Amino acid sequence: MRKLNRNHVIAFAAVMALAVAVPFAIAQSKDASGQRHGMRGGHMGGAGFRNLDLTDAQKAQMKQIRESHSQSLRPLMEQVRAKRQEIRQASESGTFNEALVTQKLNEMAPLEAKLIGERSRLHQEMLSVLTADQKAKLEQSREQRKAKWAEERANKKNSK
Repeated sequence: MRKLNRNHVIAFAAVMALAVAVPFAIAQSKDASGQRHGMRGGHMGGAGFRNLDLTDAQKAQMKQIRESHSQSLRPLMEQVRAKRQEIRQASESGTFNEALVTQKLNEMAPLEAKLIGERSRLHQEMLSVLTADQKAKLEQSREQRKAKWAEERANKKNSK
């Protein structure tokens, strides 16, 4: 396997950290009512689905699905967080240990893959609870968010 240079390792570590940190930050955010959407609501069950006029039965199903998946998601998230901490610690001394960081990234990659897989299963189960109209409304909302984010990125780019 080709040995990565320091810049490649740092770039890869940054991308991996963002890949984990952004969804986690979104999941931990509060909605307009002030309710936290961590493992109890999450991105998949909180903000994304709250404007779909779910029935009480659907809300109960969503809650059960989230709770059943939290048992597999939480340990993976904690393991990934621990690996990221180990990578930070490897660089804290002021010297960069490329071999150690590469080792930690190699240990983290299968955990990230499992985490993505679990989140995908969670999302698919939650989608199965929705009606066709709710799925269409969810997709429309997603497209609106994507357009808004693209506009914000363009505005930031133009303001520089």
